[in-house]
Amino acid sequence: MTGFAELAAATNYSFLRGASAPSDMVAEAIALGHAGIGIADRNTVAGVVRAWVALRDAVADHGPIPFKLVVGARLVFADGTPDIIAYPTTRQGWGRLCRLLTLGNRRAEKGNCILHFDDLRDHLADLLLIVMPPPRGPVPRLHELAQMAPGRVWLGATMLRLGADTRRLARLAGMAAAAGTPLLATNAPLYATADQRRLHDVLSCIREKCSLAEAGRRLVANAEARLKSQAEMAQLFRGHPEAIIESANILAQIHFRLDDLKYEYPHEPVPPGYTPQGWLETLTLQKAFARWHDGIPAKVVALLDEEFAVIAKAEYAAYFLTVHDIVAFAQATGILCQGRGSAANSAVCYILGITAVDPVEQNLLFSRFISEERKEPPDIDVDFEHERREEVMQYVYRRYGRDRAGIAATVIHYRPRSAVREVGKVLGLSEDVTTRLTGTVWGSFASQMEQQRFVESGFDPASPEIARLADLVNQILKFPRHLSQHVGGFVLTNDRLDETVPIHNAAMADRTFIEWDKDDIDALGLMKVDILALGMLTCIEKAFRLIAEYHGRHYDLQTVPSDAPDVYDMLCLGDSVGVFQVESRAQMNMLPRLRPREFYDLAIQVAIVRPGPIQGNMVHPYLRRRQKRELVDYPSPGPPHDPNELREVLGKTLGVPLFQEQAMKLAITAAAFTPSEANQLRRAMATFRNVGTMHNFEAKMVGGMVARGYDRDFAERCYKQIEGFGSYGFPESHALAFARLVWVSSYIKCRYPAVFATALLNSQPMGFYAPAQIVRDAREHGVEVRPIDINASAWDNRIEGGALRLGFRQITGFREAWAQAIVTARPFDSIEALARRAGLPDRALRLLADADACGSLGLDRRSAAWEALRTPSGELPLFAAAAARELGAEPDADLPLLTPGEEVAADYQMIRLSLKAHPMALLRSHLPGVLTCAETSASRNGRRVRTGGVVLVRQRPGNGNAIFVTLEDETGVTNVVIWARLFEIFRRPIMASRLMVVEGEVQRSPEGVIHLMATRIIDRSTVLDLLSETHDSRPAPLRSDEFIHPDQPSAYPGAAADRARHPREVRILPRSRDFH
Repeated sequence: MTGFAELAAATNYSFLRGASAPSDMVAEAIALGHAGIGIADRNTVAGVVRAWVALRDAVADHGPIPFKLVVGARLVFADGTPDIIAYPTTRQGWGRLCRLLTLGNRRAEKGNCILHFDDLRDHLADLLLIVMPPPRGPVPRLHELAQMAPGRVWLGATMLRLGADTRRLARLAGMAAAAGTPLLATNAPLYATADQRRLHDVLSCIREKCSLAEAGRRLVANAEARLKSQAEMAQLFRGHPEAIIESANILAQIHFRLDDLKYEYPHEPVPPGYTPQGWLETLTLQKAFARWHDGIPAKVVALLDEEFAVIAKAEYAAYFLTVHDIVAFAQATGILCQGRGSAANSAVCYILGITAVDPVEQNLLFSRFISEERKEPPDIDVDFEHERREEVMQYVYRRYGRDRAGIAATVIHYRPRSAVREVGKVLGLSEDVTTRLTGTVWGSFASQMEQQRFVESGFDPASPEIARLADLVNQILKFPRHLSQHVGGFVLTNDRLDETVPIHNAAMADRTFIEWDKDDIDALGLMKVDILALGMLTCIEKAFRLIAEYHGRHYDLQTVPSDAPDVYDMLCLGDSVGVFQVESRAQMNMLPRLRPREFYDLAIQVAIVRPGPIQGNMVHPYLRRRQKRELVDYPSPGPPHDPNELREVLGKTLGVPLFQEQAMKLAITAAAFTPSEANQLRRAMATFRNVGTMHNFEAKMVGGMVARGYDRDFAERCYKQIEGFGSYGFPESHALAFARLVWVSSYIKCRYPAVFATALLNSQPMGFYAPAQIVRDAREHGVEVRPIDINASAWDNRIEGGALRLGFRQITGFREAWAQAIVTARPFDSIEALARRAGLPDRALRLLADADACGSLGLDRRSAAWEALRTPSGELPLFAAAAARELGAEPDADLPLLTPGEEVAADYQMIRLSLKAHPMALLRSHLPGVLTCAETSASRNGRRVRTGGVVLVRQRPGNGNAIFVTLEDETGVTNVVIWARLFEIFRRPIMASRLMVVEGEVQRSPEGVIHLMATRIIDRSTVLDLLSETHDSRPAPLRSDEFIHPDQPSAYPGAAADRARHPREVRILPRSRDFH
């Protein structure tokens, strides 16, 4: 190979050091005519797969390219050794590089890598080394390294036009000659073109935690650290042309490609004498015979034969056995779990107990899971109780070892809020300016910072400072910020995982993760198993235990009765607070329209309120047909095709495609797609927050249907419906798996409301609603809720004589150990007795008093606080020996009582709810002319009203044309609909309000669903200050609020101080829960 190749290129995966993506570096090198490029980021290989994919895609688009990609890492040492770029020449060399990086990562905290020269000495084999000299002076270790790895060491040299380049190059040439190492020409580029120099300066300032004005010599002097053409490099190194030639010599010696990373799944679950495939078939058939005592049904046998053949050909048997092994551990230790996603299409997964959906009964499509045409590994997702998932994860580490098991990475990228904050700080903008600019950015996952956001914030986009900020923010968006761990995706190997990819310590104790994320793993064809946490499984397991304890009935996920008309009646009313997947306001509004009466209806309910069906215009046609307001029609193809072919595909959903599997079947059946083409269609129906490529299939889909005799209008309508799945359509198997949990949670809520509320509270944080809404719903269902009390409560909320007794876990900052001590030592007749016998510290006493938990002592909140203050932290020996009270009686302090507003505010501060009153009940007199939620609901259709309440939730499904806001007051809730055009007018009050007043028109559907169609939005958050003079009345949004998140202060005046205050002082009202 001839020609120049840049072999010291860094990308933006040298976090905050490189200013171009790997794909951009590859594209620019190809455009410059380079023979190749070497990607070597700082102590990491996190970006190399992106570069490999970019080259692969370029070859696929343009044909063979005379260009070679080599991958390695720039090793940065902690002992004074100069930086060394290492490139593996073979697969074995790659393994040694990964182990070397793992060694440095594992001895450091998350995000750091501590390497020493001796570490490199132990991993030298099959590595080519480029020593990057320090800016001045000699090059340490060069002679030693040249002797350790003869013929495999080069001295890198740069010519960055810094003034003394020629003299420095001459000195380096002399050092290289003395050490017997060739000189290598490189530009050590940090970005692709000079255009990225300004962005690199900003990234450098972020890294150095300084502004541009303060940076000085910490910034590079010019824009020379870019990719340069061979001609320009030859001109710079004209005195040493041999340095240019050496890059081709290095390329010729490197034979390793990322394609070589083939690996084998673990064999632990395979007993001696069996192959993985043989044991999988044996185990599956054993469990099948145990399930069907009278013989395995013929359809199941046929499906198993098909699956076994595909699994054997793809060599996936060990993967299935590993997942089964993990699930079996959870089941044996009493941890609720359930597989979901496309794995539910598999009969093998069903019979092995990984999933709970019978694919034969539901006629599911196995090729949606794996097939010969897919050429990609299966992906089995298993949900576990969120409070016990860590036990499962640690089992995986114990079973396979940390050198063979690791969690996939997640790349944390810059989003508009973080980009504006950090770039603004670098440019010298004050925090109040950046806070105002980000105050109208919707959600955590916004992908751009539109010019309109600057206008809404009161800034002129044309001003030089704002224009510069906007330009740099848009450049940095989606740049990687750092690596974190995936929510639960494990990569497991039969041999050493750290010879495939480096492993890091996670921030969480006893967790390790690899450097590659899900996209990287998929690109390389590696397999992972997702060990996910699901709060509802925790809630259900706790509910089952409470039912067994207090009602004597024993349930599991499979034994909950399926014939319960009263449960369906409850759902038809939209009464689903806390119920899995159908508790959002959009789902609650859909339930009375869809009126589920059987299990499959619940799967449809789960799937239909999604961006895909909504944007594909599937919702209303399906509802009209279900309500018999529209004829169910199955158009027929022309002869000789089966006139009823669509009835088989769309029969269960009344002729409307609602699931991804139906889209695939429709394409195969009606448009004559091959299975391979149908699989491509599946891939195009992109997942959440990704944009698909559905438009590539329009001609094939429509043309195929027309060619088979379907009407073109019908074909185009089918395509438009399926195109909606590109904005997130649900697989049928996934919906069925979730429907099981919908049913179980609905059953518990309906039959055991006190148990359900108790289990929900004991499983927090989870779900859509805060404790205040859960308790309110329980009371509306006739459940008595009793306050926290030192003589009655336990750590958990519990059932007490049929009532719900709140537990100490509701008190912010209270510890479980303190609660256990109270339960052991009670009853108490005074605060002093509580302190002495339970051994509680001053802080615990103050928290109990502030939480109003001393009612059984006859003490109100303020009196209890006074007693807690006068109780000394220790007990004097004389009183201890005499077992006498230390505190003498004193006259009543005659402290003024708290006002009702102060009581409610204090309740929300301490326990996130109040049993005394709703804040709106106390503020009603300050909102004249504002109807209650109940009055709004009782208003006639079309009436114009003004209503108000505390904001619970803000939602904007997909890229929908409407924003949904839920307001709550003392009488109930109001569902507000705000059209997108109105949202842009009232964006700031919509996003900043915690107490919102809405003017609009009442809209009542035939099913009785009521919305307030907004015409004007008013932010009345300042009224909340009237609740209390002694307690902070500023509300904090719920977890599910789409707009306000913990990393983003509210635009509400004074809210910037939230993060500096004690946590309990910013939880007066529950945080609004905002979702996309």
